[in-house]
Parts: sequence; C-alpha cells; structure tokens
Amino acid sequence: MRILTIGFTKSTAERFFERLRQSGAKRVVDVRLNNVSQLAGFAKQNDLRFFLREICGKDYVHLPVLAPTQDILDEYKKNKGEWSVYEEKFLALMEKRGIENRVDPAVISEGCLLCSENEPHFCHRRLVAEYLKKRWGGDVTITHL
Repeated sequence: MRILTIGFTKSTAERFFERLRQSGAKRVVDVRLNNVSQLAGFAKQNDLRFFLREICGKDYVHLPVLAPTQDILDEYKKNKGEWSVYEEKFLALMEKRGIENRVDPAVISEGCLLCSENEPHFCHRRLVAEYLKKRWGGDVTITHL
C-alpha cells in the first residue's frame, strides 16, 4: 500500500496540480476539518473537487474523521501551543475514534492525504499516515509530495 500526502499553502495552483498529476495518486483524501474557508483559495472543497476531476482526472473524498477537533486545532494554532502536545492529543483522538477500523484501506491506498500545511513535519496528515501504517501493518510506504 502506498499513502501519499500533500499540502497546498505556499504553492501555486500549477505546481500543486502538477505534483498530483505526476504522483500516480488515484484520489485526494481531504483530511481537513475546515475545507471551505476563503483562505483555502483553489483548495476549497467544491473548487478542489472540480479542479481535480478536470485537471488531473482524480477523485476527491473528504474524511473529517481524520481531522483534529476544533479544540485541539485552536490550542495549537491560535494559542501557539506546543507541537508535542498537539501530536499527543491528536494521536489519542485517532485511537479513541478507531480510525483504522472506520476508514476503508482501499480509499487510502494510492490516495493522497491533503491538508493545508506545506511541509509534513508539523502537520496532522503525516500523523494520520504514520498511525495507519502502524495499525494496518504490512507493506505500507508513505511519500510526502
């Protein structure tokens, strides 16, 4: 199984869609809690669904079960919390939700997890990919675009 990830901030639409087109991903799996904000630009949910289909021939799926709660997100982003606290709380949330049993591996396999952060190091999409790899076992590779 191959799991890809991508962020859209600090990227032009051209670069973003070209990376996706060349990646071989079959679909984009949106793991954002908030995906309709004007700040999302070309990555707003309905626009992104259209662009992915028309530009890349890819499907779009939104899975908010793979997103943090607003409280966890606000504590980290708005209150400038520590990454280690965010990571601990989000990992506990994924475990509590039992995401490995609630998400179909066929949706994730050859899919590209989408979030806003341009780098995966301090983004929950990396945590989701690593968590699923650990829980599902087997031959899972993670590629950050």
